[in-house]
Amino acid sequence: MRDDIINVLKNSNKALTIYELQDALNLQDVKDVKQLSEELRKLEEDVVIYWSNKRRYMMLEDSHLRKGTLRANKKGFGFVEVENMDDDIYIAADNMNGAIHDDIVLVEITSKMNLDRLEGRILKVLKRQVERYIGEINFDKKGIGHITLDDSKIKLNIQISKEDSLNAVDGHKVVVELVKKLNNNLKYSGKVVEIIGHKNDPGVDILSIVYKYHINTEFPDDVKEEVKNIPMEVKDIDLVGRRDLRDVEIFTIDGDDTKDIDDAISIERLNNGHYKLGVHIADVSYYVKEGSSLDNEAMERGTSVYLVDRVIPMLPHELSNGICSLNPNVDRLAISCVMEFDQQGNQLDYEIFPSVIRSRIQMTYKKVNSILEDNVIPDGYEDYTESLKTMEELAQILRKMKERRGYIDFEVDEAKILVDKDCKPVDVVLRERGKGEKLIEDFMIAANECVATHIYFMSLPFIYRVHEVPKEEKLRSYLSFVGTLGYQIPGDLKDNSPKTVQRIIQYLEDKPEFKILSSLLLRSMQKAVYRPENLGHYGLASQCYTHFTSPIRRYPDTTVHRLLRTYLFDKQLDMKTIRKWEEKLVYISEHSSDRERASVDCEREVEDMKMAEYMEGHIGEEFEGMISSVTSFGMFIELDNLIEGLVPLRDMSDYFHYDEERMTLTGERSHVKYTIGERVLVKVARASKEEKIIDFEIVRKL
Repeated sequence: MRDDIINVLKNSNKALTIYELQDALNLQDVKDVKQLSEELRKLEEDVVIYWSNKRRYMMLEDSHLRKGTLRANKKGFGFVEVENMDDDIYIAADNMNGAIHDDIVLVEITSKMNLDRLEGRILKVLKRQVERYIGEINFDKKGIGHITLDDSKIKLNIQISKEDSLNAVDGHKVVVELVKKLNNNLKYSGKVVEIIGHKNDPGVDILSIVYKYHINTEFPDDVKEEVKNIPMEVKDIDLVGRRDLRDVEIFTIDGDDTKDIDDAISIERLNNGHYKLGVHIADVSYYVKEGSSLDNEAMERGTSVYLVDRVIPMLPHELSNGICSLNPNVDRLAISCVMEFDQQGNQLDYEIFPSVIRSRIQMTYKKVNSILEDNVIPDGYEDYTESLKTMEELAQILRKMKERRGYIDFEVDEAKILVDKDCKPVDVVLRERGKGEKLIEDFMIAANECVATHIYFMSLPFIYRVHEVPKEEKLRSYLSFVGTLGYQIPGDLKDNSPKTVQRIIQYLEDKPEFKILSSLLLRSMQKAVYRPENLGHYGLASQCYTHFTSPIRRYPDTTVHRLLRTYLFDKQLDMKTIRKWEEKLVYISEHSSDRERASVDCEREVEDMKMAEYMEGHIGEEFEGMISSVTSFGMFIELDNLIEGLVPLRDMSDYFHYDEERMTLTGERSHVKYTIGERVLVKVARASKEEKIIDFEIVRKL
């Protein structure tokens, strides 16, 4: 009946009374009428429908109410994000009604502000998303603990009695649960459920952020017990049904400090001039059995998390750095995808099969780049130089093929924060992306596409990595802004294809503001996620894509391996198996996307904190940078090493007018104009590791 009620309300052009609903559903029996009343109550509780003060029912989206997630600002106001709504709803501080950051709320739209921005007030908190809070505890003279929350956007006053403090002392970073509400909406008593460590202990600052995103740092005892039963070397029984590739020249290329090696590669130039590329991926699912404690923990984590001084692995080190890692000169189990390409990059043939390999050498990007870019051969690489140069040939062919179909390379730089043994930042530099890095990227994309396409054409349940088409209005808005800088990009957006965005990038790549404009364009794209449906990958201009190549650090890849074993190697194609995966992949896709977002947010927050800590040691020093964003409260400056800080309007010597459309600030007396992309010299005015902020002062334009 629930679905029937929703269908009637969706198709009605007016709000309906309970009697009109009764007629529309043709309910005569008293029992059915009673069930209708009960279902309406449940739908109202679930905030699917709205009961107006005129005693009429309508779908929530047809009313002036919305359900959404509150994103609070540390100044007290916030915005409610509503699914399938382009614009957020602004909530003034006095309309928050006790809601805090990340709450699911019911909001009433009260008016439109300037530029058609919606304004509203929160009617009630439907769900408090955050169950545990991270902060520093300090005790007053009466022995009551007060929590200073790490997240300044959360406006809660939490008090802890001595009995509920786990014997914490002043300055301890703690995990707190709320116990009960006290005399107002935002005042609670709480209890300490875990002590992270003292705020001055090395690494505790990072751990506090890790805890905030619910990332497990320790493996449960049942997982540790399971790992004890996994052999740490390949046995003869493991080789049954596998192709032996131990005589093939296979090697790995990774960063200098990589210990969890997922992928190895091989190359052969065939007599017909074609290339035979082998991508050999650690066979993690062979050791991580479906439904085991190890598998459940890996699924819960979803991904490994890479922070400035540590890795929080998805799998215990015995697997991630040991038996699953494709370390050199030892036998390892793999799933191999071997592909044949012609000189134009067309894939002519392929095989996907379980294998056993023995990597010859663990290469590093730095040393591979010295061969491919500078023709300098490091010691120990002499025997592999010809193979590397053949790989580089094929990588360039594959990249050109991708570019012909519309592949978009935003060329966005990444920062690398260097820290000492106490996790204090000593420098911030740009991460290298040379020929070696691009080569591996091209080969992994080829294998991911090959595997995804194979299963897609079998019409079987699968997990895809999808990147949907950007919204046309966002692209038009971006082009309109670029036009205000004097850049008129030829062509139109009617097809909204990857080639359109590729054309924009190519037009802008020689412009002085390219770095910033490329980053802004990337922000106007949709986010890539995991889905059980194939929706294509816009950024790669790929019709069919998955993640197959990193099963040690991503659970979707482990799942892809498990599906390959189920469908291709074990030939389990019965309806029971298919139905099981149809149901299971919905959860795995959604959960993996959620954990990926949490991991990315955690990594970014740690970087923001460490960059602020680094700049604490450079107060008063001058740096060159570029205006990366202009807002009504100031402008953000990005330094050449990607450290970003704010020049607040309150600190500027003139009154500045903000032009939102052109994203400019113009001085009322001085007539000085600041625009995105301009280079400036700035001085570090303030930096706070605790608040994760950096403030600059403008010295002059460059």
